[in-house]
Amino acid sequence: MTRENIVNNIKTKFGDRIKKLYDKSAKRIYIDVKRRDIPDMIRFIFKDLGARFNTATALDNPEDIEIMYHFDFDEISLITTIRAYVPKNDCVIESILPIMKGAEWIEREIHELFGVEFRNHPNMKPLLLPDDWPKDKYPLRKEFKLSSTEDTKNGCS
Repeated sequence: MTRENIVNNIKTKFGDRIKKLYDKSAKRIYIDVKRRDIPDMIRFIFKDLGARFNTATALDNPEDIEIMYHFDFDEISLITTIRAYVPKNDCVIESILPIMKGAEWIEREIHELFGVEFRNHPNMKPLLLPDDWPKDKYPLRKEFKLSSTEDTKNGCS
């Protein structure tokens, strides 16, 4: 499959559900979709087009958390990133774990560090932070601050 085939297949399948397609370079594409369209887009990229899931990343913006799912089309050296913005006042997105088991730990990390709730993820228990970490403190959010030396003693360092 060529790069053009991949882009055309995605455009044909999703049409106006694509908010923006950034043709960043010959080896990099970003596709912005609404969070509700993430499962369908991920399923298509992974199952129908045969991309390999690389990882997911998150970025804290002033009003939302940007979630990016990175896929590789190894045979043509193309990285395709599917991106959605999750508002901080409604920080929920559907888990992609039912589509691909490889997303289990990265969703747990994003949940723990950014506070994104992955709906229908069966195991959102902490993965990185201490068991006594406060449930409402997300260390990779920009507003996170240690409030006192007591936080350091209680595992918030």
